[in-house]
Amino acid sequence: MAFFFEVLIGGLMAGVMYSLVALGFVLIFKASGVFNFAQGAMVLFAGLFFVGFIELGVPLWISLIFTIAVMVLLAGAIERLVLRHLVNQEGIILFMATIGVSFFLDGFGQMIWGSNVRQLDVGIPTDPILLFDGDILIQSFDLYAALVAGLLLAVLVVFQKTRIGRALRAVADDHQAAQSVGIPLNVIWVIVWAIAGLVALVAGVMWGSKLGVQPAIVTLALKALPVLILGGFTSVPGAIIGGLIIGAGEKLAEIYIGPFVGGGIENWFAYVLALGFLLIRPQGLFGEKIIERV
Repeated sequence: MAFFFEVLIGGLMAGVMYSLVALGFVLIFKASGVFNFAQGAMVLFAGLFFVGFIELGVPLWISLIFTIAVMVLLAGAIERLVLRHLVNQEGIILFMATIGVSFFLDGFGQMIWGSNVRQLDVGIPTDPILLFDGDILIQSFDLYAALVAGLLLAVLVVFQKTRIGRALRAVADDHQAAQSVGIPLNVIWVIVWAIAGLVALVAGVMWGSKLGVQPAIVTLALKALPVLILGGFTSVPGAIIGGLIIGAGEKLAEIYIGPFVGGGIENWFAYVLALGFLLIRPQGLFGEKIIERV
């Protein structure tokens, strides 16, 4: 039983890491109504700049401020050069635009800082912690990641209740209607992409501290897609709950089902679970059910 709980806790902590990426997807979707394929590249982009500044000898906190400035400037550039020209276009066009942004950020970041794996140490403890007289072992890093995710969730939940947060939903529902009541679409998009960039920075720091800052983070970030399907594309708390379900599910499946199917189940379990969930509740656990009247 102790081994079961150790695997379960390890899975929940892995799910927290997925949730950090999923939060950025949710923010963009709530503001534009489209899935932001570039969020994974934004995680890598932010991580590369952060560790790059540190390697240049810039102090840690100054590097963090510089990287925040970079992500805010990136948000402004995306709105000015891409989104401003796609106002009132179909969602699929905005989605294709985010694919282009993704490839640009992936290549541009590596062009500046290179593609080698970069180790990132921000002082987060990595020592193992033994619980229940040594029966259960967990990593202290995972606990700090859970704390960071919890704080980020709290901030975003409060942000949704603000005037800007309500404006985000109005923009997602109808661009023209939002503009007609005085909501500045360009300003809202800059704000939401900047916030998504800051979320990507947090995810990049955490993932980079655990695995090193490397291009593989972009692919790994797509594990957030089944997280969103389970939690709902418009729910910030759903991103956390969905991440916990995916993380715990894939770890338990790898240990208890993997030996019967040849192993490797951890690589595809999340997507199969999400596919099955789409058949039962397409809007996700916390997503809003869309009812169209004709």
